[in-house]
Amino acid sequence: MLDALFKPKAVALIGASTKELSIGNVIIRNLQHYGYTGEIYPVNAKASEVCGLKSYATLTEIPGEIDLAHIIIPAQFVPQAMEECGQKGVKAVIINSAGFSEMGDEGARLQEEFLATARKYGIRVFGPNCQGIINSDPELNAYCNFTFTFPKPGSISVVALSGGVGALIMQVLDDLDIGQRLYASNGNACDVSIPEIIEYYGQDEGTNAIILYTEGFDKPREFLEVAREVTKKKPVLAMKSGRTEQGAKAASSHTGSLAGVDIATELIFEKVGVLPFHDEGEIVRAAMAFSSQPIPTGNRVGIITNTGGPAVIATDVLVDFDLDVPKLCEASIAKLRETQLPQAALENPIDVVATAGGPQFRAALDVMLDDDQIDCIYINFVTAPFTDTDAVAREIVEVSRQRRKPLVCNFMTNMKLERYQKTAAIMKEGEVPCYANPGDAARALGALVKYGRIQQRDIGQPQIFSDTKADMAKEIIEAARQAGREVLSAYEVYRIFEAYGIQVAPWQVVSNAGQAVAAASEIGYPVVVKVDCAEIDHKSDMGGVAINLKDAEAVRSTVVEMQQRLGTYGELGFLVQKFMPGGKELIIGASAERELGHLVMFGLGGIYVEVLKDVIFKVAPVTRVEAEEMLAGIKTAALLDGVRGEAGIDKQAVIEVIQRVSQLLGDLPMIQEMDLNPLMAFENSLFAVDGRIRI
Repeated sequence: MLDALFKPKAVALIGASTKELSIGNVIIRNLQHYGYTGEIYPVNAKASEVCGLKSYATLTEIPGEIDLAHIIIPAQFVPQAMEECGQKGVKAVIINSAGFSEMGDEGARLQEEFLATARKYGIRVFGPNCQGIINSDPELNAYCNFTFTFPKPGSISVVALSGGVGALIMQVLDDLDIGQRLYASNGNACDVSIPEIIEYYGQDEGTNAIILYTEGFDKPREFLEVAREVTKKKPVLAMKSGRTEQGAKAASSHTGSLAGVDIATELIFEKVGVLPFHDEGEIVRAAMAFSSQPIPTGNRVGIITNTGGPAVIATDVLVDFDLDVPKLCEASIAKLRETQLPQAALENPIDVVATAGGPQFRAALDVMLDDDQIDCIYINFVTAPFTDTDAVAREIVEVSRQRRKPLVCNFMTNMKLERYQKTAAIMKEGEVPCYANPGDAARALGALVKYGRIQQRDIGQPQIFSDTKADMAKEIIEAARQAGREVLSAYEVYRIFEAYGIQVAPWQVVSNAGQAVAAASEIGYPVVVKVDCAEIDHKSDMGGVAINLKDAEAVRSTVVEMQQRLGTYGELGFLVQKFMPGGKELIIGASAERELGHLVMFGLGGIYVEVLKDVIFKVAPVTRVEAEEMLAGIKTAALLDGVRGEAGIDKQAVIEVIQRVSQLLGDLPMIQEMDLNPLMAFENSLFAVDGRIRI
């Protein structure tokens, strides 16, 4: 537990300062300004008083117990300060000072030194090179931080890897008058990690929604396991930077290169049900809805408006989020006829018209609540000067507080007028998520619906195939490793595929033209001949593939020509394989991701994978549901079903191979990259006709 960090009863500041613009002064003044209810102990050997508080020369002179200590002194003195914290019995430390692992070898040495001391005494370390934490609970008001935004109490908790982005998110929340619960930005994160903070927020009863900003994870598996449990209880809304980075991994396989530099983070979000965002304003506005509204059970939205145009704008955005605007049932329309003004439009959207007051809005809201075809409610509310807007606001609040269905409001008004400030205050006090324009309100509701869909998604468990031969595959890999090879030969690759029940087009590996002719005769013409050489990555590019060879002479001359032209690359072998024209070329691949496991890829194969890059990734293990999503998720998914008279492919066979590959990767974690490219897919069959494995 991190209670000593987030709920400290007493805080000491090692490096407290009388200089107003120093961090050691700002943190004390922030604690005082925010109304911290615990004890504050400045530690400064030269000053008797800091910010009106008695100062102590050392920690040992402080009379009471200390839960949390800020360390705000030069890096070289931090290890000794940590020793003093241990002797005093401090439970948690925030190191605001910089100059550690982010600064090179000497800084890293200092970091390891103070961390070893902290572990000796059981001290949890937050930072170094960080802002700190905030807890807005009125019973505590802990502003253990040097930033300048003082949030009012709320139910949204924020954790950010970057202090700058964290401060930005906190400020946007404050600008929108949205309360916050807990805040943390942990800098170098040498001890207390983001997954630990997420787990703590998940257990915090005052947190309804979590905002996460990250640039990736040092321990992605830890985050995956924690987030999987937290998202079952409350929404995690995440924003990751670096999406547009163009660099790719140095990789010999298509899968490795297409995986890019950090695709894993967004795949983890998808795997565990974290809702991703790409804009700081959008994530904050969505969090406002999540903090007070229930999660919808479906995507059918009822729209109530007292002005036409904004409803049209909202409808377009809602439809973009895959929300449906269904017709109301006859019973609902009959109720509306009895309660609405003659000029009202009674379909969905319901236009109650600008002269509508509280009774008309309430009647429309009740219809939406009672109609089983409506899952969520969107309101456009313009404060017309000839209506009792306060009465309308009170009715909206009353319905929102029932929490029967989620509700958002596009509240259009002039906040400079005192009359409408009162209306806005009613909505705010009633925790109605209000937005200044229809697009923002619609996107917030869209996020609620998307999260509801994520919550209902059950990916199931990975299938375990009993006919696999893991021991045989491990022996093949170990033999290659003992021989000092990273890239497996075609013979080894195909034997591993066959060990996992992946059907390979009939094949033989040979070393010369005579053997190639004999193999072709046994396999049956026509055949394909491919060069097999560890130094040649992409055989087609090097002229190392010849297809549709129909007789012995064609096979003989092809092998001789390849030997003459490619022999300088190293020892050559040749793969002779049955030629299988007419199928769709697919690719299934895998790439190892540091401390996470493997990413599995599916898409169109052959040359198309390089040109179109139309692929989908998932984090292994991949379940049947996820495999089905992979087939449906590529842009060219329609081609798999057949177009313009062409036959479709055996999709169930592809789904099974994806799952078999997933099991293979779990059994053989030493695989770094793997391609099955292409797989030839037919209406009733599927064959691997080329493959590559690097260990």
